[in-house]
Amino acid sequence: MLALTSHDARRWEPKRLRHRLFCIAGSLARHARRTRLHLAATAPDTRLLIAGLQRLNRMRAPT
Repeated sequence: MLALTSHDARRWEPKRLRHRLFCIAGSLARHARRTRLHLAATAPDTRLLIAGLQRLNRMRAPT
């Protein structure tokens, strides 16, 4: 919910959030000591999920 401040998805109920964002097909790939997440480009909310993950990565951890 912290990552979706500028989108209507912030107001989605937990069931709808799970259905729309957490059910996007993806696979984990490991190469050169890095783990990468490959998401389905054809899913309707893939860009929203990527934007949310990028926003979470930019946030500082609480001290």
